[in-house]
Amino acid sequence: MIDLRSDTVTKPTLAMRRAMADAEVGDDVLDGDPTVRALQDRVAAMLGKDRALFFPTGTMANAAGLWVHGRHGTEAYAHDDSHIVNWEIAGLAGLRGLQPRMVRGAPVMTLATLQAAVRSPSIHAPQSSVVCFENTHNGAGGMVTPLADLRAMADFARVTLKLPIHLDGARLWNASAATGTPLADFAACADTVMVSFSKGLGAPVGAALAGSAAHIGEAFVARKRFGGGMRQSGILAAAALHGLDHHLGRLTEDHDNAKRLAAIVADGVSDVQVVPPDTNIVMIDLPARISSATVEAKAKAQGVLVSRWNDQRIRVVCHLDASREQVERAARVLVEGLKA
Repeated sequence: MIDLRSDTVTKPTLAMRRAMADAEVGDDVLDGDPTVRALQDRVAAMLGKDRALFFPTGTMANAAGLWVHGRHGTEAYAHDDSHIVNWEIAGLAGLRGLQPRMVRGAPVMTLATLQAAVRSPSIHAPQSSVVCFENTHNGAGGMVTPLADLRAMADFARVTLKLPIHLDGARLWNASAATGTPLADFAACADTVMVSFSKGLGAPVGAALAGSAAHIGEAFVARKRFGGGMRQSGILAAAALHGLDHHLGRLTEDHDNAKRLAAIVADGVSDVQVVPPDTNIVMIDLPARISSATVEAKAKAQGVLVSRWNDQRIRVVCHLDASREQVERAARVLVEGLKA
């Protein structure tokens, strides 16, 4: 099977497994794990933040960031197609008592759409306590929000709204690789930043939250409360460090493969709409004559796995375990399935 459902399906390479097996470890809950500390220090430096904290998942790290900034019974500004809104099982509400204030319009949040979402002051309306960005934007097909746009929104959030900012940067690595923008420049647009190791970097698990020393101190409490304290977690941190050392620099290969797949499908089928990929995710919008369930089933029968995003959209994700040859074969399978 050629599995293009997500970049989370990658298997640890033999070299990554060796790094995990050889990792120096300690009890991270009691007095710290040396490999975890090394990873946290490295990520904090890369993102230009005081400190970073290792988490088992990006969803938990997002929840901790929102725990730090949010206030119970208030709103969090978030794009209506964001991961935090749609794919984290209402953690905003369930864990922090926040309701999303939907920022609607455009494939990703913009200054104009954020401004349009601001409520007029009223004693009957909820207050807001945090603004959530996402870069790259999963629901928009891995679209990058350029640094200038992110800075404009950050200035509005901080100066006009006087609110802190959390950045869901699960694939911030991809945004940096695609644009050449330093990670720290993107991260400077937020008070806390989550990055994931289990997507483009190919680690089996893990994410980090970076921010000020005070914010990460609060996030440590949240992680403990959520059950995220880990013991000899250096075994997992070693995989993330290996990904940073050996897989970060090859992300543009995934981007090139995504562009190649998009071109083959767009050229091969006239009545589909392929969203031009910024990074490693390709969204394909289908005509009314065929459903995403049908395309998914046809592709699977030919040895290709893709994701059904909704009834008329499929998602294809290029990653470490998918070669150019496999991506091109998958694209041809999709073309044949879409023609039938």
